[in-house]
Amino acid sequence: MSTITQTQALDVPKAIIQRRSIKTFKTDAIAPELLQQLVELTVAAPSSFNTQSWRIILVQDEAQKAALSAASWNQKQIIQAPVTFVFAADAKAGEADLTPVYEKALQNGAWNEGTVNYFKNAIPQFQAGLGDKRREYAIKDAMIAATHLVLAAESLGLSTCFMNGWIEEQVKAVIGAENEPDLAIAVLVPVGYAAEPRLDPGRLPLSYNVFVDKINHPYQD
Repeated sequence: MSTITQTQALDVPKAIIQRRSIKTFKTDAIAPELLQQLVELTVAAPSSFNTQSWRIILVQDEAQKAALSAASWNQKQIIQAPVTFVFAADAKAGEADLTPVYEKALQNGAWNEGTVNYFKNAIPQFQAGLGDKRREYAIKDAMIAATHLVLAAESLGLSTCFMNGWIEEQVKAVIGAENEPDLAIAVLVPVGYAAEPRLDPGRLPLSYNVFVDKINHPYQD
């Protein structure tokens, strides 16, 4: 993994506070080295057992962008932004051969042989126990990675928009996954340079939807 250049990058709190969902983008390209930084920061996200069950497709080709926009109720930000990250989730990632995951963890000294041997049994057992919730858990991992993307992009001078308005089967067809029933689409995230600013719409008081210990005990700020 290459070294991430932090020149004038926002810190995490500032990126969180400043981030907005941008609906109108400039068509300016993202420099390849900057795009690689975004990808690296995105896949640095945690995942269940480090299975990295996300499948991230960078849609950049103009024809692909047009098709993806059509699969997303013709939302224009996909056409305008230079790239849209499609976050898919592999519900059966934990059942695949995880040798590369184990080898990398051993090489980095993060896991020892005992840990790897434990995971070789624990991960399939956990996946089997999830049953129909395997899809949900894989989508959770993909959404965590997508959140890394939007904050990394904001910190590096780019803008993003979480998109949850699309037709899953059509999106899968665009990315060539129409014959993969275990692959779910988690979210679409156009990335680029904002064409116009958006103001903070505000948040509810913390006591409205933040609680302590039980849901009938509001948090008091």
